Amino acid sequence: MKVVAAPNALKGSLSAAAAAAALADGVTRALPGARVVQVPVADGGDGLVDVIAEALGGERRRLTVTGPRFSPVEAELTWLPQRRTAVIEMALASGLALLDDSRRDPAATTTLGTGELMRATLDLGAAQIIVGIGGSATNDGGIGMAGALGWRFTDAAGAPVRPVGGALADIRCIDGSGADPRLRQVRIAAVCDVDNPLTGPRGAARVYGPQKGATPAQVQQLDAGLSHLAGLIGRDLGLNVGDIPGAGAAGGLGAGLLAFCGAELRPGAEVVLDLVELDRHLDGADLVLTAEGRIDGQTRFGKAPGSVAAHAAARGIPCIAIAGGVGDDIAPLYATGIDAVFSLCPGPMTLAQAQRDSAALLARAAEQVVRAFAAARRTAVGNDNSQSQ
Repeated sequence: MKVVAAPNALKGSLSAAAAAAALADGVTRALPGARVVQVPVADGGDGLVDVIAEALGGERRRLTVTGPRFSPVEAELTWLPQRRTAVIEMALASGLALLDDSRRDPAATTTLGTGELMRATLDLGAAQIIVGIGGSATNDGGIGMAGALGWRFTDAAGAPVRPVGGALADIRCIDGSGADPRLRQVRIAAVCDVDNPLTGPRGAARVYGPQKGATPAQVQQLDAGLSHLAGLIGRDLGLNVGDIPGAGAAGGLGAGLLAFCGAELRPGAEVVLDLVELDRHLDGADLVLTAEGRIDGQTRFGKAPGSVAAHAAARGIPCIAIAGGVGDDIAPLYATGIDAVFSLCPGPMTLAQAQRDSAALLARAAEQVVRAFAAARRTAVGNDNSQSQ
């Protein structure tokens, strides 16, 4: 039997690669002779750099860049020299996890460090840059990122505007004359797992601002600032970014990458599945196992397990998902290719316990899933044989 283990990371406990190893451990306990192919995946959020480095043997490069509150931070990127492809995560340079609660303020944070990472990939000779845009601490519409790549944003007096969300309303002119010319020669994919527009009730500020520390008054200010920026982009660049799905990702970085870098907004999971060649690994598979920290009705909207299941279903391969938490609204998942969802928790336990023992729990759950699957196959084969006699 061939089993493909294609999990996402379990946030707070296991990387995607560690989760794949745990699934493989469980499979071989149940079926020592099984062939297990480990294909860690991601959907554009945390772990993208690690997944690509581990799955494709990429080179890890560590750089010092400007953090979300302008202090230096160490950020890593993955470089695939044979493909001339670089993979970065904005979360590693401009992410919410880089700040403690007291320093979270989307009116005062910047994507400058993300742009510095992109500039470093251009220096490497990248022909393609993949930017994961989940987990941001920012709401600057990408002007910090663009500033690192030569764009200028000035106020009514012609002075540079500070590249933070709270200053968006001060911009009067967008000047791309100094933009890095290499941007015209590189393909950029901005990958994420949300489809929020830039502004409005589902926009960057209203949906995600409070999670980043914004007060109700700041939410109004930030949404107005992004709307103002969208108007200037339309006036100065001739682009309408306001209603594009995904433009509101990462505090409007999606819109900024599209407007200032010519990026294409793509579902993160599909980009990753292409890079790790999931479809090739599915050839001849009998079962696909996927996993994530939580699986619920939202999993079908661009999340990695949902995308893995869709690829498996297209080939008629059963797919079973394992998660730390399972929502009450999973019924729609069955139509996407997930045949069953199991919790890795064998009984009542705290989140801390589940995270501490997640590798062992995931392996245990995978073993039981595969034992049940193998038993069902034996029964089906037995029934077929009895009917043919």
